[in-house]
Amino acid sequence: MNRRTALRLIGAGVAVGAGTAGLPWLAAEGQPGRVLASRLPLPRPYQRPLPVPPTRTGSAIRLTQRVAVVEILPGVQTEIYGYDGTFPGPTVVSRSGQPLTVRHRNELPVPTVTHLHGGHTPPDSDGFPTDLLLPVGGGATGTGHHPDPAAVVRTGERDHTYPLAQRAATLWYHDHAMDRTGPNVWRGLAGFHLVHDDEEDALPLPKGDRDLPLLIADRSFAADGSLLHRAHGDREPGVLGDVITVNGVAWPYHEVAATRHRLRLLNASNARQYRLALDPPGGGLVQVGSDGGLLAAPVRHDSIDIAPAERFDVVVDFGRYSPGQRVDLVNRLGDGGTARVMRFVVGSRAADDSTVPARLSTVEPLPTPKRTRAFRMGSLDGVWTINGAGFDPVRPVAMPALGATEIWRFTADVHHPVHLHLGHFQVVGRGDRGPGPYDAGWKDTVNVRPGETVSVAVRFTASRGRSVIHCHNLEHEDMAMMAMFAVI
Repeated sequence: MNRRTALRLIGAGVAVGAGTAGLPWLAAEGQPGRVLASRLPLPRPYQRPLPVPPTRTGSAIRLTQRVAVVEILPGVQTEIYGYDGTFPGPTVVSRSGQPLTVRHRNELPVPTVTHLHGGHTPPDSDGFPTDLLLPVGGGATGTGHHPDPAAVVRTGERDHTYPLAQRAATLWYHDHAMDRTGPNVWRGLAGFHLVHDDEEDALPLPKGDRDLPLLIADRSFAADGSLLHRAHGDREPGVLGDVITVNGVAWPYHEVAATRHRLRLLNASNARQYRLALDPPGGGLVQVGSDGGLLAAPVRHDSIDIAPAERFDVVVDFGRYSPGQRVDLVNRLGDGGTARVMRFVVGSRAADDSTVPARLSTVEPLPTPKRTRAFRMGSLDGVWTINGAGFDPVRPVAMPALGATEIWRFTADVHHPVHLHLGHFQVVGRGDRGPGPYDAGWKDTVNVRPGETVSVAVRFTASRGRSVIHCHNLEHEDMAMMAMFAVI
């Protein structure tokens, strides 16, 4: 651990010394986690094409969670848990204001919970972590280490109803079962959900096959090709894989015309954060959207820091490159294989009527907040905590009123990506400064660095009922770094 990291951790109140063994699980500054090394020879990157997940549309769809065998590494068979047996699951495509019902069927050997991440969803369909869907035929029961008398446990199938009363955005769905989210998502339970609306349709952004959803996730493999994951230990810092996958394939390549393309970047890793950049940079990454949809105006980045669960919609102009040129999407926070993400192979020039307008949307500031609440993200007695306590599904840590605007302040000991269910928020400050370079627009997950306090303004408008706030480092989440709040 370098001196700068130590000073930041001391400032955050984290002990440095014999008691932490020098915090050996800090793989990089601000990124807690330990690399889990694969136990089989890893392939050269850029050998297989990028797959694009199939799409599902309509007002009512069905998804079956089941075991399947897929090829993540070339020539290697890997068992996964998949929605409809794929990793990622099918991309659900819906329309703002048009309600959608998704019926999930659990044919896996474990209980699951499905959460539409970023959805303005009523609590009974949001995927509360103790509202388990047990496997067909029954099996495991209860709510783990967190007894919840209000839990709604079902067996076999259940419906999730999504009003979709929200703007166009890149959402995703994933498992959210308490105490087992990390291993369930690691095994493949994740997929895109894209919401469209008239405002977005009217913009001349790239569309069709030039609008690419990219689910980025690190994984590790056993000698037989199965997925490796580490069992929870004392204050598990987070599992970091040594293979970077995009849309379920290790280090893929994708052939693109020499035109503008929209890349919907999703960090679906359990714990790893990335600093994504293009090599060579060309015109850089022009951000047009965030977790909650379009920005007010585009923002150009040379690189983008993206924490677990964050989404960044960017436009890349491959017309700035020569036909035949190779352009790599790289991770400047990685080394070796984790420094590579995927490769674009630029093809011939083609007609391109897309552009990035100077104005994209209207992002109105929230009204003056009436209350401020503080949340300390830390650890105690071997578990990760919020305000010194582990998850309690019964006692709310906050009871905001429906329609109220509040300031919520998150302070982290080490790196924590904080996710708030039931509504989007606007980042209003980091410490005594304004928002950071990646905080524009509406967010539902915010990257809080060691020793930092991030303030967000949030208004609860979806519906009354209980929901959760938690760290989206999934190993932290599974080790109780979650709190229940109730909108009244």
